[in-house]
Parts: sequence; structure tokens; C-alpha cells
Amino acid sequence: MKIKELRNLSKAELEEKLAEIRKQLMKDYTQVSSGTAPKNPGLIKANKKTIAKIITIIKQKQSEEKN
Repeated sequence: MKIKELRNLSKAELEEKLAEIRKQLMKDYTQVSSGTAPKNPGLIKANKKTIAKIITIIKQKQSEEKN
């Protein structure tokens, strides 16, 4: 997802999206560990980056709420 799209989501929606992407990443890792090639190997890296973006945005929103 693009960073602009993520910033427009609420905190609850971000946490829901984070859980969804983590579940997908777990499925991809399971597929790799079982020896089968994933459908899209670049998707693992993209999902990891998206998780990092979401966590960063959530932390930014929490710090804004404190101020």
C-alpha cells in the first residue's frame, strides 16, 4: 500500500490491516518452509515493508494524541 493511503486510515483500521498482512506473511513463510516456491517471492519483502510502515504510522498517531 502507498503511504498516503495508510495515513488516511484510522488507528483501528491500521491495526486491522496490520493483522491481515501479518497473517498473509505467516502463510507465505509456511509455504517457503515447506519447500514450495511462493507464487510471488517479492510479496514477502513488500509485506515486511508495509508492516514497518503501518507500525511507524501507528506510533506517530499515538505521539500526536499525547501532545
